[in-house]
Amino acid sequence: MQRDDPKTLVSTDWLSRHLRDPDLRILDASWYLPDMGRDARSEYDAAHIPGARYFDIDDVSDSRSDLPHMAPPIEKFMSRMRAMGVGDGHQVVVYDGAGLFSAARVWWLFRLMGQVDVAVLDGGFVKWQAEGRDVEDMPPIVRDRHMTVRRQNQMVKDVTQVASASKLGDYQIVDARSAPRFRGDAPEPRPGLRAGHIPGSRNVPYGTLLNADSTMKDPAALKAVFEAAGVDLSKPAITTCGSGVTAAVLSLALEIIGKTDHSLYDGSWSEWGMFPTVPVETGPAATGDN
Repeated sequence: MQRDDPKTLVSTDWLSRHLRDPDLRILDASWYLPDMGRDARSEYDAAHIPGARYFDIDDVSDSRSDLPHMAPPIEKFMSRMRAMGVGDGHQVVVYDGAGLFSAARVWWLFRLMGQVDVAVLDGGFVKWQAEGRDVEDMPPIVRDRHMTVRRQNQMVKDVTQVASASKLGDYQIVDARSAPRFRGDAPEPRPGLRAGHIPGSRNVPYGTLLNADSTMKDPAALKAVFEAAGVDLSKPAITTCGSGVTAAVLSLALEIIGKTDHSLYDGSWSEWGMFPTVPVETGPAATGDN
């Protein structure tokens, strides 16, 4: 079943039909962890969807922060998008080279900046290539375009807000990391961080929301995954992960099932795991906790 929604998720068929639309802007937002052994920029230079611009998650970020790829100030986002020729009146489609991994982070970032006409390519560049669709190695011709930004502060949370939510239980915190990392059984990929999870959080590894071909599961199946993990969907949600990238896969899935009261903890475990004053739990999520 195709679930084409230009505000959340579109299929490769949809993108192929709209590829020449004058107001379509395609972004390659590939980003990889060091242990993946891949170079996102060189892969983009070698082959990308026709017309795609490269979106560097580490560059379009807050350079004043010691934390990785935190959301940038409004002015920086606007200037980077102008330079990429992305602005008002454009339909944006974001993809990545892993299937559905980092593209959702850029979807969330656009939503944070008040942009709603943005979707993730379901199955990403992997599916596009597997289907034998056109690729190119030439950079697109870019013309400046102004973007009006209205930051949606309710879509992001900081460590103080998350600590309060953990203590009060008035939000459902959902962690996209792997189960061993959530339990504290596996070491964190970033040095110096404690192991475990935010007290009261639930674990929904982002991969459990995807099919074998890295496309997103259908809405009923997504809802079932959240419920099986003990997520209370009646509460507003805060998504989290290692550094705020795969948390956005959870945010996208929540949006797809019609849950709009979600925010993302931008610092995620890169921040929480290093803060000595906030509590850490280990083991599986306890039943009946907040």
